[in-house]
Amino acid sequence: MTPRWPGHPAPITPGPGQESVWDYPRPPRLEPTDERIVVRLGGQVIADTTNAVRVLETSHPPVYYLPVEDFVDGALTPTSGTSMCEFKGRAKYDDVHGGGVTVPRAAWYYPTPEPGYGELVGRVAVYPSRMDSCEVAGERVQSQAGDFYGGWITAKVVGPFKGEPGTLGW
Repeated sequence: MTPRWPGHPAPITPGPGQESVWDYPRPPRLEPTDERIVVRLGGQVIADTTNAVRVLETSHPPVYYLPVEDFVDGALTPTSGTSMCEFKGRAKYDDVHGGGVTVPRAAWYYPTPEPGYGELVGRVAVYPSRMDSCEVAGERVQSQAGDFYGGWITAKVVGPFKGEPGTLGW
């Protein structure tokens, strides 16, 4: 397959039951999922839900937003700093705690997202690279490369994915 956009690599052709991140839209789309999502830190399960929302954006693996009430008590504490997404709005950050381990700024959320992203209110995303593990439907995810991104790579999605060296301009 040839690249659809100048300067971008050719998308990998998805196999049966797979999705190409190059078929995801821009601006991103929200998609509820009832797949079981489990997050572990410090050897403990800190979140377990079947009520997540996937954010799907061109060239990025999905980011999963979990209901804050599906995290164990004390797993999330607000911390300083914000960032801005041109689509979703201003994000705030949480430190994440589990099993005696604290990971600073390892989770983020949108308290007042932009129109069209209201389903994110009351939901939190975590960087899978900073957790012991994150699972989707029993499959341990790989984290999207790059310190800024929080995508969850499973066998269900194919790339190439933004975040690797040389992909900043995608």
